[in-house]
Amino acid sequence: MLSDTPTAHAGKEYATMTDSSSHPYSFPECPVDPGVESRDVLTQVLRNGVQDMLARSVLDEVAMYVAERADLVDEQGHHLVVRNGYLPQRKIMTGIGAVEVQQPRVRDRRPVDEREKFASSSLQPYLRKTKSVEELLPWLYLKGISTSGFGDALQALLGENAKGLSATTITRLKTIWESEYKDWSKRSLADKHYVCVWADGIHFNVRLEDPGNSRQCIIVLMGATADGKKELIAINDGYRESSASWKELLLDCQARGLGQRGGDPKLAIGDGALGFWAAIREVWPSTLAQRCWVHKTSNVLNNMPKSLHGKAKSMLHDIWMAKTCIEANKAFDLFVETFKAKYAKAVECLVKDRDAMLTFYSFPAEHWSHLRTTNPIESTFSTVRVRTNKTKGSGSRTACLTMVFKLVQSAEKRWRVLNGSTLIPEVIAGVEFVDGLKKDAA
Repeated sequence: MLSDTPTAHAGKEYATMTDSSSHPYSFPECPVDPGVESRDVLTQVLRNGVQDMLARSVLDEVAMYVAERADLVDEQGHHLVVRNGYLPQRKIMTGIGAVEVQQPRVRDRRPVDEREKFASSSLQPYLRKTKSVEELLPWLYLKGISTSGFGDALQALLGENAKGLSATTITRLKTIWESEYKDWSKRSLADKHYVCVWADGIHFNVRLEDPGNSRQCIIVLMGATADGKKELIAINDGYRESSASWKELLLDCQARGLGQRGGDPKLAIGDGALGFWAAIREVWPSTLAQRCWVHKTSNVLNNMPKSLHGKAKSMLHDIWMAKTCIEANKAFDLFVETFKAKYAKAVECLVKDRDAMLTFYSFPAEHWSHLRTTNPIESTFSTVRVRTNKTKGSGSRTACLTMVFKLVQSAEKRWRVLNGSTLIPEVIAGVEFVDGLKKDAA
């Protein structure tokens, strides 16, 4: 699950957020303008945390950008899009002063006319666009900051532009958003058809009014349309990501017309631990399963000593980055033979889902970077993934769902269209693909 499982790109670059400090919102110290006075404890907390939050967000974004292009290699097998050090430090202006951020550099070694320029989208929405209250407010709530601190928190981040955001204004805004979420969750889906869907469960440490289930789990379903656009389909409560929770969500979508236009999705991508798979077999029996390689890699490594993580991760990478299913199976067998004697649990964790790990080979090669992981969901919540201590006040389940809805709604505007979107109609029509190529051309 997202809050419990590190992503494939988690690494040493990430600064720890668990320092030995007595304050519940402790973050590593960061350089800020010395002339900015701390207005209150919350302001100081935010000032110390802004740099770390920015750094984490950009690192996640760069890692995902590179991972999505991991299949671009030269004749020698070298990756063409890679991390390459850092850009010079620059200052990001916030309401609490200037914060220094160093962005990772992305090197694109493709021909000039094929190169893409990486541009961070996470810096602007959260801290540079002063009008993005619709992203800041949900982000603060899900980060664990109590609603009573919203006004001060927003003023600390937005400066003078947040002075009009009184407690009354924020309450009114939350009420409007709750109404928007309720209307959205009842909308008709009869005109929608998704060629593939991603599913994941997101855990937040916001303390809830319900003492029996105090740590809220939100189940998220998003999909790709016939023209390759990614859309949020549904979000709902998910008690421990149970099959009952997922079945309820899928049946609700079905009742609102999903599937009437083009039938079941061709493929579903998710974590192997999800109750989603039990539900999908009942509701969408024809949908194929693809287990997320990010989650699987983490699960396998959890059963191995850290001294072997580098070697094991590289061998797992050779499986899901193989050019053909035959090559992937050879790499799979090599991993099994290498580790089965001493690390049987790790091998069993991988072997039990063998077929579901390699389903993507039956889809266009252009789509593979999108289909191998649940990154489309993970990246959306990357800035609120890290756990925080609970707040003094309790939040409502409706408020938490609403905040997730608003955060995803804002992020949705920046989601990338599937590569090779012109091939999607052929996938929908049932054209067979072998190793990423149409069967007659394979």
